[in-house]
Amino acid sequence: MNIPVLGAARFPSPLERWVNESERVPATILHTADAPPDAGLLFELAGARKSLFFHPPETRAGIVTCGGLCPGLNDVIRSLFFEMHHAYGVKEVLGFRWGYQGLDPEHGGEPLVLTHEIVDRIHLQAGTILGTSRGPVDKARAVENLIRRGINILFTIGGDGTQRGGREFFEEAQKRGHALSVVGIPKTIDNDIPFVARSFGFLTAVQEAAKVLQRAHTEASSVQNGIALVKLMGRHAGFLAAEATVASQEVNFTLIPEVPFRLEGERGFLAALEQRIVERGHAVIAVAEGSGQELLGNTGNERDASGNVRLSDIGFFLREKIEEWFRTRTIPVVMRYFDPGYIVRSSPDNAEDAVLCDAFARHAAHAAMAGKTGVVIGLLHDRFIHVPIELLTTQQKRLDPDSTVWSAVLSATGQPHRFE
Repeated sequence: MNIPVLGAARFPSPLERWVNESERVPATILHTADAPPDAGLLFELAGARKSLFFHPPETRAGIVTCGGLCPGLNDVIRSLFFEMHHAYGVKEVLGFRWGYQGLDPEHGGEPLVLTHEIVDRIHLQAGTILGTSRGPVDKARAVENLIRRGINILFTIGGDGTQRGGREFFEEAQKRGHALSVVGIPKTIDNDIPFVARSFGFLTAVQEAAKVLQRAHTEASSVQNGIALVKLMGRHAGFLAAEATVASQEVNFTLIPEVPFRLEGERGFLAALEQRIVERGHAVIAVAEGSGQELLGNTGNERDASGNVRLSDIGFFLREKIEEWFRTRTIPVVMRYFDPGYIVRSSPDNAEDAVLCDAFARHAAHAAMAGKTGVVIGLLHDRFIHVPIELLTTQQKRLDPDSTVWSAVLSATGQPHRFE
């Protein structure tokens, strides 16, 4: 995959080690025996380049964080500043406040001039010191503001909607003849961005969600016929619910968007839940927020400020259906409902995610200084790669029901492959 570049790299890098620019990372490493050796996409390897497009003493960079919170955001901001300031010696790094809204001078405040003192200990706190928001921004006004402030590089930390917006900034700046490098750092607690094997903050989210599931098990098993229902994040992908289930080993039923389920009938979910309660006296259910939308009659026509489909609440729906089912069968149950979404996403990151945040940030800095633009940092086969934004926004990453991940869930829960 060829990555857009702003022009010839004419300035020597102050760094002493660089990647081999001819090396490529394949999208897929498993092929059938008769497939050609070069089958599939090949991605440019991320990392420091020997020559730079931007002259560091004359370079000014901006950082923006968008969308929902995610563990590790402050780590990314801090590492971006350190790599740009200490390693490359850029002139200035600005932090734009309140997401893309902060790029519009008519709606956002003054950006924060990042310094060593400001970022020194932010990695120890959750959230983002820059603030965040959802929704689009007037790209013409935003780019005019970036040009007026002399911004050469914009780091966009966010999900697929954020990265689509980043591409628009690059294209608008190109029309105006301004060399603007836009480099995206993928952020999603759902772990659903394509060509990113693991997004930062995901393992922390799994860890925190597993704690909730363990506590839900305590509640359910401490009363007669206790049922604990835990709604976890996962709009279109069930990675968080699945991996938290395996991590906790305390879940009896896991419901994800990729595996439609039937509520009623002999082989439906409610009949299986009843059997569990009769035989074992308690049950724990993990449900991803995007599951069962077809049961609620959600047509997907309503959108939120970020352009995402507005979901109906599967948690409340399931709770009501479960209570109604057992009431009609005169089986007394005690329901406990957990919705820990904000708690999970506002947690500080763990050590493994902190290392990943640092790596994403530093690879983004390398790409930007080399003049790469319209690009997102990806991660495949333990290698960081450059992914064109237009490719990233046309792909979907979903949990494969035939994968080892889902097999592990079925083994841990004992539930059938499908409720139908």
